[in-house]
Amino acid sequence: MPSPGPVPSYGGLPQATTFARLPAAPRDAEPAAPGGGTVLHPNTPATVHAAPGGRAIAVLPATQLGGPAWVPVVRRSGAWSQVLLPSRPNHSTGWVRTGHARTPAFDERRNPYTVRVDIGSRTLAISHGGHVTATWPVAVGAARTPTPLGRTFLLALLAPKTGPSPLVLPLGAHSPTLEHYGKGPATIALHGWHDPSVFRRAVSHGCVRVPDAALRQLARLPLGTLVLITP
Repeated sequence: MPSPGPVPSYGGLPQATTFARLPAAPRDAEPAAPGGGTVLHPNTPATVHAAPGGRAIAVLPATQLGGPAWVPVVRRSGAWSQVLLPSRPNHSTGWVRTGHARTPAFDERRNPYTVRVDIGSRTLAISHGGHVTATWPVAVGAARTPTPLGRTFLLALLAPKTGPSPLVLPLGAHSPTLEHYGKGPATIALHGWHDPSVFRRAVSHGCVRVPDAALRQLARLPLGTLVLITP
């Protein structure tokens, strides 16, 4: 998991990263909605606003955790797009202006994939174009350290040198009960686990532990892929 450190700023505004807290960010109005399938990547740091044409609250960097930053679009208003942010509080969003520059400020793509984590059945499913392609049993957060509900997204793909998983996929969400975990800001992640007996159990500190086959397929998904965590 990422190590904590000072939250960098850009032009006097905090950067919207997994390390930041953005109290002025509007909350996602439909955290259980499946999303529209559009993802954006800022080619240069982009100013994030509280509303279309509203005050600036943060800067969305072009990279997140060493890789390109891709965020899902959840709403449009003219030349403005509301995107999910990876910062605290959970369900933080912001508005970026995507239709004003001669040179495109963002790359925009359609992403047909969705990852759904069902806390009740303790399963993870990958969908393509609305059709489920694979499902696995998983382990989810324990009662005192639950996996947060709502929609979030694949923030990055990490390959740690040590730990229980060869790959870790941090999400744009954080533990609702832990401020920090280990050396990181309690960022929730999808990752592998060495003991398959944990699957279908609520035993983690909030992360979702997945089988090796699931981890391999998740690692192939585009960054920015929407992750919907349901009760």
